[in-house]
Amino acid sequence: MTGASVGLVTAAATLGALAGLAAPRIARAFPPSASPRPSPAGHGASRPARESGHGAPPVVVGAVVCGGLAAARGPEPALPAFLLVAAVGVVLAVVDLASLRLPDPLVGAAALGGGTALTVAAVAAGTPGRLALALAGAALSLLLYVVLALLPRSRLGFGDVKLAAVLGLPLGWLGWPALWLGLLLPHLLNGVLVLALLAAGRVRRDTALPFGPALLTGAWLAALLA
Repeated sequence: MTGASVGLVTAAATLGALAGLAAPRIARAFPPSASPRPSPAGHGASRPARESGHGAPPVVVGAVVCGGLAAARGPEPALPAFLLVAAVGVVLAVVDLASLRLPDPLVGAAALGGGTALTVAAVAAGTPGRLALALAGAALSLLLYVVLALLPRSRLGFGDVKLAAVLGLPLGWLGWPALWLGLLLPHLLNGVLVLALLAAGRVRRDTALPFGPALLTGAWLAALLA
């Protein structure tokens, strides 16, 4: 890795660490939802899972997420868009874990920042077709998640739907394989996590669990592998 690459990764990791540092304070501004996601068993209001205090600190997670993107993508024109979405995504993950919410102001910030940065990247690189792919990715993600959210006994909220559409922008920019992988991975990751928590007795079938972190992790892995 060259000195310039090390500098880029260090700067990106610092951005992610700052987002992780701010995340808990921002999360306190969004109290738990008054109406948690419904139970798949249909037992009315489900019991939300609370933070247990375990897991990597948000500062470390943010540094790994943004530093990893910079290392994988390099100094390409779209990197600022990926880093903006990732930094806001770190905050969204912490908020969703704490309160089962994906607040519109934060999702909107990711959409505005990512969309603007991708537009600048497309103009700078002279690749308007990539921007069209990004918009198509967002539209397809929105459509698929609306359908999933409307299915009987679905546990997806419309915050998840909006976030999926936002993540479809950078994934669409990367192309169809990355988009499909980013749409599939969250469900695989969430399924494995739920089974593990059930087996460990940490949750019950009617425990409401956040899906935002799985969406964000799946999109991040897809971007790394693209």
